Amino acid sequence: MTLPSLPDAARVWLFPLDRTLDAAAAGALRQRVAGWLPGWRSHGRPVQAEADVVEGRVLVVGAVISEADLNAGVSGCGIDAMEHVVAESMTVTGVQLAPALDVSVLRDGSWETMSRPAFRRLVRSEEVDAETVILDVTPQTAGDLRQGGIARPAGETWAARAFALD
Repeated sequence: MTLPSLPDAARVWLFPLDRTLDAAAAGALRQRVAGWLPGWRSHGRPVQAEADVVEGRVLVVGAVISEADLNAGVSGCGIDAMEHVVAESMTVTGVQLAPALDVSVLRDGSWETMSRPAFRRLVRSEEVDAETVILDVTPQTAGDLRQGGIARPAGETWAARAFALD
């Protein structure tokens, strides 16, 4: 289970990566981020948090202070601090974020990241359809992530609307 120590209401931040990481690279990235998490504070309050790399393609950071609050109680400044650590950890480990508007598609057992216009061309040529698995980095909570995962048929994601996948 992803982020096992966090409740379903914990907020998650997903960082899609520019390539699929092998176990060693994923472990190095996760360890760098996870090493900072025990000291994470938001307005002086300790943040309960975990990090993981899912599908070798997405760094996930989950956190909670209060399950009832926006962003699970983590302030904007606390989120900024975490994002700074994530960026620094990526630089140190030689990993980059995938371009924000790109689509990652599972093709022939491997993840392929492409621009939205390239994905649209594949939809139009019927090389991809509603059953094609893509990375969905829209989950907002640990519960959403656990329930739906990130590797999902395109027809069950935002891509169904954006690319008229029926």
